[in-house]
Amino acid sequence: MTQPQGTPDEPADRALIERWQAGDERAATLLVERHTPSLARFVASLGVSDEVEDVVQEAFIKAFASLEGFRGESSLRTWLCTIARNLVRDRVRSLKFEGKQVELEEDHAVTEHDPLDDAVADEMESKMASAVERLTKMQREVFTLRVAEGMSYKEIAAVVGSTEGAARVHYHNAIKAIKELLNV
Repeated sequence: MTQPQGTPDEPADRALIERWQAGDERAATLLVERHTPSLARFVASLGVSDEVEDVVQEAFIKAFASLEGFRGESSLRTWLCTIARNLVRDRVRSLKFEGKQVELEEDHAVTEHDPLDDAVADEMESKMASAVERLTKMQREVFTLRVAEGMSYKEIAAVVGSTEGAARVHYHNAIKAIKELLNV
């Protein structure tokens, strides 16, 4: 996926960055609003669900403080995910979050269903969460970035610090492991 290009009402990230650097505070707010949901999902997938807001906020602070260093070789979202991933690594190294598990949040769709649908959905969500937890850390990160965030393998490679080919292999292995764990 490429950097959001925006619409006539929503300027591209690069334009917002330039506006913010020129003193337009609203441009920074728009960038935060645009990227917070996907960044929060990614951070939660890394196993720090109790501190998602703190990590996301710290990622934006670091990003805005070092925008001069953003070369635009990747999308802003990819860069933010890389910053957030490094922050989580630092927190894990300091043992602050040792032993925490990933918690999946419910996103309810409005549909017509009966109580059996709820029971089946809850069971499948539980099985899926268990399967994702059993992936290696790298597989879980790649899987989340690909499935939940829709990132390209190139963007994923930039975030996790690997090659595009390695990202593809990790994703393939994650899908294979999930299928086996779900007996699909």
